[in-house]
Amino acid sequence: MDLEQLNPKQFAGFRDFIYEKSGIRINDNKLSLLSNRIRRRLRAGAFDGFDAYYRHLTSPRGLNELGPFLDEVTTNETSFFRTAAHFDWFKTDFLAQVVAAKRRGEHGPSLRIWSAACAGGAEPYTIAICLLENLFRLRNWSLTILGTDISEEALEAAREGVFKSRSIEAVSERQRRRYFRAFKDDTDRWQVSEEVRRMARFARHNLMTPSPEEPFDCIFIRNVLIYFDCQSKETVVDNLIKALAPGGYLVVGPSEGIYDMLDPLQRHCPFLYQKPHEAGSLAT
Repeated sequence: MDLEQLNPKQFAGFRDFIYEKSGIRINDNKLSLLSNRIRRRLRAGAFDGFDAYYRHLTSPRGLNELGPFLDEVTTNETSFFRTAAHFDWFKTDFLAQVVAAKRRGEHGPSLRIWSAACAGGAEPYTIAICLLENLFRLRNWSLTILGTDISEEALEAAREGVFKSRSIEAVSERQRRRYFRAFKDDTDRWQVSEEVRRMARFARHNLMTPSPEEPFDCIFIRNVLIYFDCQSKETVVDNLIKALAPGGYLVVGPSEGIYDMLDPLQRHCPFLYQKPHEAGSLAT
């Protein structure tokens, strides 16, 4: 039995199945990567080859395997304070704006943030650190940080809050001392403090489906839609806009390829878009 690599027909079948279930388009140059990742699922389930695994996965009996399969084949790169300008805006301009709106009676003492496709949790925990460092301005506020991902494996890792040293390279020494602890037996691993972990909640969500949550004041969607085709991006963008509260902000990554799909929103800069103002919004 040759399990070295998917043949073209097998690759096309798995690629189309992944697209159907997640909206993620696997490029043709990812044949070896996809082969390697699927091979790990074959070994875990003792399947007799790629074809047998595909038949199982696409049958009613394969429903329980869908989650682990998507966990394996989706990309989950993560690091703290990735693209620092986004978090500089969040902890200065954005927080100042919502605090001012609250003082004017235009916004309640609550803040809802969604980190969409959060992978291993670095982004929602970065947001949590930003809020913790501004609690003097947010005293007695209700603060919600939701991190979602299609991969349950990534979410389990996020809840554990353990990261490699390379993931926290952008964390300042002061923040590292306050919000992280190193493992005595492994200096390359760091765990986020319980104080930070309590700030974030994690749940599984497919970006191709509408959010079941209450509207959000700010949504981060970064470094994920690069894997989606145009039609899937349009579906995701529509779901994100609907999930924004009036006056809420969408923070996008530099390579998402959705700028021409954000016309309903007001553009402030290349990474920042705002839903039109209404009564009670974040309008200044």
